[in-house]
Amino acid sequence: MATNEIVDLDKYFERIRWGGPTAPSYATLAGILEAHMSAIPFENVDVLLGRGIRIDVEGLQAKLVSARRGGYCYEHATLLGAVLDRLGFSPVRHLARVVMIVPRTVAARGHMFLTVPLPEGTFAVDPGFGALAPRIPVPVVDRKEASAGRETHWLEREGQYWTLKMRANDVVSDCWATTFEAENPGDFAVANHYTSTHPESAFVNRIMMRVLIPRGRVTVHNRDVTITRDGVAVASQLADRKALRELLATHFGFDLPEVEALRVPAIPEWE
Repeated sequence: MATNEIVDLDKYFERIRWGGPTAPSYATLAGILEAHMSAIPFENVDVLLGRGIRIDVEGLQAKLVSARRGGYCYEHATLLGAVLDRLGFSPVRHLARVVMIVPRTVAARGHMFLTVPLPEGTFAVDPGFGALAPRIPVPVVDRKEASAGRETHWLEREGQYWTLKMRANDVVSDCWATTFEAENPGDFAVANHYTSTHPESAFVNRIMMRVLIPRGRVTVHNRDVTITRDGVAVASQLADRKALRELLATHFGFDLPEVEALRVPAIPEWE
């Protein structure tokens, strides 16, 4: 069944609290992206619980929309791509090499994002990149900046590769690199399986979560929690898994009792 026959737009719009325009325009794209990222968190709890990660649209609606959960890049990008298809956009699905820690020559193509062609140009849309995700569309133009609040993103071209970069508080970070090749559904299935099951995958070993809040965001990396508002960051540490469950209920919008038995290899003291 085609994705545009599966997506329930009414339920999705209720989930992201969207009552704005739906015509295929830049204003619609930017508004839905911001609403999506504000309502649906980035989180890898199901990976750490050893559950399979579905990236078919029916499964994503059940989890991210009806169960009001979050997910990671394959889940966010697949759901948003299906919504944009239904609205008359023509999103293209891509894979990128995450270069935050390792160079492009080492990194695998393990991150999913979209590009969307519009009369104003083509824009990269990436709702599932965690703490560094751009909350507005980024123009696919060499070094053309896109700013939202205190964060600025842009793409830099080097030969066939384009690298997404971010500047926040005068610190510049490399995010991912891509050739903008259009991928096949099987490519995402393979990458999703590796990311959610391989013993060396970061998602299998660490807590990685982010949710937007008014004037800021909450990020979690293992036990470290950072709540940023108006550019001011307040850091703390989770005492135990019960504290993690409370944090999820308070900031991420869902309560999951199974979290109190969560196994996190990067936090051996919780074993």
